[in-house]
Amino acid sequence: MRHNKKINHLGRTNTHRDAMLSNMASSLIKHKRIFTTTAKAKALRKFVEPLITKSKDDTTHSRRMVFSTLQDKYAVTELFKEVAQKIGDRPGGYTRIIKTGNRLGDNAAMCFIELVDYNENMLKENVAKKTSKTRRSRKKATAATEAAPVAEAPATEAPEATSEEKAAE
Repeated sequence: MRHNKKINHLGRTNTHRDAMLSNMASSLIKHKRIFTTTAKAKALRKFVEPLITKSKDDTTHSRRMVFSTLQDKYAVTELFKEVAQKIGDRPGGYTRIIKTGNRLGDNAAMCFIELVDYNENMLKENVAKKTSKTRRSRKKATAATEAAPVAEAPATEAPEATSEEKAAE
C-alpha cells in the first residue's frame, strides 16, 4: 500500500533529487522561466514556493536558510532583491505551469514553469480583463443605446462644393 507517500521520487536517489531540484530552482530564479517535464515542474513547484515565501522576510536567518537549500549565492541575491520585491503582496501561488505537449524522443509530457509576475503577456491580459465591465444587468441598457441613431454634427459652415459643381462654374 502507498499510504502517506506523497513525494514523487522522479526515479532518482534522495541526494540526486535534491541536487536536481536545487539546480532547477536556481535556474528558475535566474531566468524566470524554464522548460522541463511536467513531473519535474510539479516537484519543483513544491520545492521553490516555500523558498520564495521565505524571501519575503529579508533577514540574515532567512537568507541562510534559502542558501542552504539553493547553494547559489547569485540566485539567493536575485531572489531576495528582485523577486521578493515583485511578489511581496501576493499571498502564494508564485509559479505557473503551462503544458506544451509531448517531447518527440520519448513522448514525455513537457511544460514551462515560470514565475507568475514576470510574464508580461499574462499581466496585460489581466489588466484588460479588470477594466472591462461584464455585468449582465447592463447588457440591455447598452443594446438600447447602440440601437439609437447617432446624431450628426451641426452644420455651422456651408458644405464645400463637389468637383462637378466646381467644373460647372
